[in-house]
Parts: sequence; C-alpha cells; structure tokens
Amino acid sequence: MALEVGIVGLPNVGKSTLFRALTRVEAEAANYPFCTIEPNVGMVPVRDPRLQRLTELVEPNQTIPAMLRVVDIAGLVKGASQGEGLGNQFLSHIRQVDAIAHVVRCFADENVVHVDGSPDPIRDIEVIQTELILSDLEQVERKLERLRKQAKGNREAAAAIPVFEKMLAHLGDGKLARSGDWATEELVIFAELSLITSKPSLYIANVSEEGLSEASEFEVALRELAAREQVEVIPICAQVESELAEMEEEEARAFMEEMGIRHSGTVQLARSGYQLLNQITYFTAGKKEVRAWEVQRGSSAPQAAGKIHSDFEKGFIRAEVYHFDDMDSLGSETAVREAGRWRLEGRDYVVQDGDIMHFRFNV
Repeated sequence: MALEVGIVGLPNVGKSTLFRALTRVEAEAANYPFCTIEPNVGMVPVRDPRLQRLTELVEPNQTIPAMLRVVDIAGLVKGASQGEGLGNQFLSHIRQVDAIAHVVRCFADENVVHVDGSPDPIRDIEVIQTELILSDLEQVERKLERLRKQAKGNREAAAAIPVFEKMLAHLGDGKLARSGDWATEELVIFAELSLITSKPSLYIANVSEEGLSEASEFEVALRELAAREQVEVIPICAQVESELAEMEEEEARAFMEEMGIRHSGTVQLARSGYQLLNQITYFTAGKKEVRAWEVQRGSSAPQAAGKIHSDFEKGFIRAEVYHFDDMDSLGSETAVREAGRWRLEGRDYVVQDGDIMHFRFNV
C-alpha cells in the first residue's frame, strides 16, 4: 500500500483546490470554512525522468510510475483539540497519515475569506501547531495514566514511564515532538502513539500568481520560520495548478514557459513527499511493462520483492540487478550484460536508488 501524505492547514487556505490539481479527484472547494468534512483521498504519480528514458529504451506495452497517496484533511481551527469545528474527528485523520504537508496562505485577497480575518503565516502556523501539540499532549497523558496503573510488577511499563514523562514535558513547553533529541530506543517507545507532531513535515506556501516570480513578505516570513525548524518550503499557486490540471500536456508546457515556471508545483510536491517519507525507486523493465516501485531506503532485496507480491518475498532466491545509469549509457540490457555490469545478489543485498531488478523466487 502506498504511503500517505496528509494535506493540512486552516480552513479555506487552498487545500482542496491543491488536492484536485494533484490528484484529478473531485473535492469540494468553496469560499467558506469546513466545506470538506470526510477526507478526500487520491493517488499522485511521482514523475521520474529515468522512467521515461527506460520506456524509450525498452519500448514496453505500458509504463507505470511510482505513486504517492494524498489525503485532503478538513481545516483545523483554534480549539480543534477541544472539539471546535469537528476538530477531534479531523485530528484523528491526521494521526493516520505518514507525513504532513501544511498549506499556508501567503497572499492577500479581500475576495477570499480568511478564518481569522487576514492572512498571517506565522500566526496561522502557530494556531495549527498548538492544536497538534495539545492533541499529542492528551495522547501522552492518557498513556502515562495507563502505565502508572500497570507499573506495579510490570518492569516494561515502569521503564516506559520516565520516557513518556520526558515527552510530556517537551510538548508542555510548546515544542513539536520531532524537534526533540531522542534516543533510538525512545523513538521506538513513542512510535505506538503515532504522535502527530513527530511526523515528517513540509510547508506549502500557497502564493498568488505574482508570488511565483517574486517571494512576498508572507513567503519570506514562512521561509525564515521553516529554516529554524529545518523544514522544506514549496511555493505553489493552487489556482494556477488547478488551471494546469485542466490542460493537455503541450498546452500546459507552453503555459508554464509563458509564466516562467520550470516545474509545476504538484510535481515538486510529489517528489518532495516521496523524499520526506525516505523512499527510493527501483525499476522492473521488460516488454510487458516498465514500472517504478517505491521502497524504504535501506530495504533488502527480499523486501523490495515483497512490494510486487508477498510470494516474491517469501520464496526469494536471488535478484538479477543492474543500474539505470548503466542501462542509460550502454543502451540495452544485453550491452549491460556484455559489459559485466549485470550481477546476481542475495538476501542481504541493500537496494539502491535506480536499481533495475528481476527476482527469482520459488513458492
């Protein structure tokens, strides 16, 4: 199953417009808060020029890109952790995703309603982060309450108490869980709670058309905050992306050239989301299909095989492996073999980004 990136933010900052542009899935977008209640879900192709090159060389019947699952979560407001604006329901949706793309409005327009009257990126981020921290605090407090009841005669529960107390103090200081200096064993203990503020995140600056060519004061302020948090910022004009999504490929390319846009924001977001989740790509290539597969960095060959089918992982024997760079420069699998760049790898092989693999297995 593809990993999920959740799109979050205040109501009416452009989340659903961006979601529609990303996924081509219909999601209601309106000039008022809470037009989204249940999360919208769509799949986004991760565009990779290597896949196009492999398609040119192999000439398969079909080409399938790696995919990213995107979830459009309804807007949060101040008091969400206490149930304001259906906040508890929305927070539970955020807790289920693997990473967060936080949409921040970075333009002023009197015709577009802002839930707090006017845009202010720093204030808007603080509202969202405060609600996420409060929600995590509640989770940790509940966990501590259970552990203290279990601690008598239970060494594991007793040992976990000081770890969660440390997290409680960290969150209580208004800090995001991911900003802490945690030992590996502490991260393992925290993992069961799926704390929202521990999830990898990036900011999407929803800018005006003019903001695509020159950063506004709103975007500058957001970037300064993001630099302190060591978080990426992707400037996107959701309205432009929505228009691009309606165009044919050639028309969209001409439109971007006219506007001086090198890459569409949706392409940037899909790539960044992929990297945020620590994913790499390996390929399978044959006349039937050329396909990109997403796999966690550091995965073994059997784990990569399991992405195709669980039987491939269970019955893994070995993998035939060569690299895209060799295929690109030499032009064919036959030439790669003749150059001695094709090899067999066993169960301990760690998959590298750009590997082209064929699995031998027996069930």
